[in-house]
Amino acid sequence: MHVIGTAGHVDHGKSSLVLALTGTNPDRWLEEQVRGMTLDLGFARLDLGDGVEAGIVDVPGHERFLHNMLAGAAGMELLLLVVAANEGPRPQTREHLAIVSYLNVRRALIVLTKADLVDDEELALAEEAVREAAAGTVAEHARAVATSTVTGRGLDELRAAIREELLALPPRPLDAPAYLPIDRSFALQGHGTIVTGTLMQGRMRVGEELMLQPGGRRVRVRGLHVFHRALEEVGAGSRLAVNLPGIDYREIQRGMTLGAPELQPREALNVRFRPSAGGLQLLRRRTKVRAYLGSAEILGTLVFERAPERVQEVEATLHLREPALAFPGSTFVVRRVSPKDLLGGGIIAGAGAVPALADEGEASPESIALAAALAAAGRTPLALNELAARANLRAERAAQELATLLEDGRALELAKPAAYLDGGAGAALLAEAGKALTERHERSPWALGLQTPALARAMGVAEPLAARLLAAFAHAGSLAQRGGWWSLPSFAPQLSKEQQRFFAATLAVDARAPLTPVALVAVRERVAASKVAGLGDALETLFVGGALVKVADEVYRRSQVEQIRARLEEALRAKGELTMAEFRDAVGTSRKYCVPLLEWFDATGVTVRAGDVRRLRQTAR
Repeated sequence: MHVIGTAGHVDHGKSSLVLALTGTNPDRWLEEQVRGMTLDLGFARLDLGDGVEAGIVDVPGHERFLHNMLAGAAGMELLLLVVAANEGPRPQTREHLAIVSYLNVRRALIVLTKADLVDDEELALAEEAVREAAAGTVAEHARAVATSTVTGRGLDELRAAIREELLALPPRPLDAPAYLPIDRSFALQGHGTIVTGTLMQGRMRVGEELMLQPGGRRVRVRGLHVFHRALEEVGAGSRLAVNLPGIDYREIQRGMTLGAPELQPREALNVRFRPSAGGLQLLRRRTKVRAYLGSAEILGTLVFERAPERVQEVEATLHLREPALAFPGSTFVVRRVSPKDLLGGGIIAGAGAVPALADEGEASPESIALAAALAAAGRTPLALNELAARANLRAERAAQELATLLEDGRALELAKPAAYLDGGAGAALLAEAGKALTERHERSPWALGLQTPALARAMGVAEPLAARLLAAFAHAGSLAQRGGWWSLPSFAPQLSKEQQRFFAATLAVDARAPLTPVALVAVRERVAASKVAGLGDALETLFVGGALVKVADEVYRRSQVEQIRARLEEALRAKGELTMAEFRDAVGTSRKYCVPLLEWFDATGVTVRAGDVRRLRQTAR
């Protein structure tokens, strides 16, 4: 389904045309019908047969109600530019054309109404004047149809033209997060609160939970109706009524949005802005504006790096006084605060330029959008919902496409919390970490490598992010970790000959007491007093590598610990359990060392304590 919108000057017959095409009077208010002038948005269903149908949004033509026109214009795809043949283009004709050129309108038809009031020559002049006014707009090359709601002239031709244009429209994205700008909220007896709008993208299903924004209120969809037909699921492009239980309709205003949880309201939006010809001279580097996004009108400030000098697209930031929901690629319009002159409009920036991919010909649009979103984020990892929002995808769909990007190395997955980084950015960070480690390994081959704070400085990122990056690199096999130290995978620390001689002498085994350790404080004092280079790092390497074992405040060689464990296990298998005294006798050392040794064996899973005795732990057996 698609949405058709009318546009044109007041009293040029827009509502009469909709009534003639659909049989529905779009003027809902009694005052509109009495005055014969549309004041607010009107809606009607157009059924063209064979499953081709559309919703028509009829907008007010009077300049005083332009804000209402803008609230309904965002969802239009096919424009009916309505111009009375007996008057030709008027101020609101041109203003509406200028506005819709910034919106989602893809195609247009020119409808010359009141053709029964002019002759053929006057009709031709009217069409020529409209084409002159439409130059440079979406209606520049539009087909023109002369109609009369009095005589019925041209109505069948117009229906056929509308059908042709609707069939040529591209489908709306269904895998995108649902986005419905609310243009009405009311209570229906027996049903409760109803909101209506045009579903700009995505799907809505009965029973699912959505977010009412701004405010972040979670609501459940009780029912869905498209022009009085109840449906279980509705796709993008539909004029939709949504039944929301548990909330009073007076809490919901035009300008609010019903959307998927991936989309979050923001107060600052990066945009690509194109000024209008008349607005160019009014723009400053910081310009106060009225911004129109979806069905909302919000005051804000449009900020440029430097004010635009020509009518061309420029990058800018739109700062809003209150948060608003928007998705990448959605359109907006801005006017002056007062007087309300049109300044221009554009689109909400998303992932930016799509990067070149080796297999781009085979890549899906979704994976290209994800890769672009990651590339635009640079070295900032994105959680799944944030990444999905930037790529304008549902989280479930983004997760499916991410699998391919991860496999191809175009994305890097981080943990705690789960997030994703551009593969190119990840490779650059790994290269920076690798360079720092290479220098460390060459300068200090006896050292284990570098710890996280040093690598965070080398990569130029915060330490918490560095920890997550390093863990991801290690998981991929690009780095190795030993006891809190990071190294290149192929690196194995080697002590210098001087260092080896130092530790052989410092930790020499006394043949009279071969299982007696050396006090850790004594080892550190000798390290500090020695002139041998790198002893502190070398000592850490021996501890982490297991050549030395720290038990409480004592240092053992690994061979000593292995002998002690062998005697302990032999005695436990023979007796089943050992007291402290029995362990001391089995090892042949003093109680001073036995107490911390048994506690160490408990902690390392060899023994388990039961009162005053130790038993061999089941796993150790």
